[in-house]
Amino acid sequence: MDIKDIQNLIKFVSKAEVSEVKYKTKDFEITIKTPLAGSEVNYAQPAVYHTAPQQTAAPAPAPVAPTSTEKAEPASDDSKYVTIKSPMIGTFYRKPSPDKDVFVNVGDEVSNGKIVCVIEAMKLFNQIESEISGKIVKILVDDATPVEYDQPLFLVDPS
Repeated sequence: MDIKDIQNLIKFVSKAEVSEVKYKTKDFEITIKTPLAGSEVNYAQPAVYHTAPQQTAAPAPAPVAPTSTEKAEPASDDSKYVTIKSPMIGTFYRKPSPDKDVFVNVGDEVSNGKIVCVIEAMKLFNQIESEISGKIVKILVDDATPVEYDQPLFLVDPS
């Protein structure tokens, strides 16, 4: 089960208004807990607990699949780009609010200190600023998806 499958499962569970779901296979186990259905909590982020795979051979195919779908050329070109990474765990948003425009698009110029996204952590929206000047060449995360600490968010061409 890759990260996209887990994210889709989390979205499904939160929309289904159930309090807990456990999913277990031979190599993987995940438990998703949400606030009780019908409670007054809005936009609750479900807690995700998972155990490490029991076999060490199972994780190896997972990284291979995403790289096979990408072209080999851009992977070698990515070395000249600088990555803007997530400084925290939370939910990534490209817009300050649902009715506003996105902070940045591919091709936009950013400067040091320009806000590129927000990350919601524990009901607080943290503005993430660019640490470099350059041009956004790739957005690596979908809007309204969970991100981990130090996860790449954007690729920037500093030239």
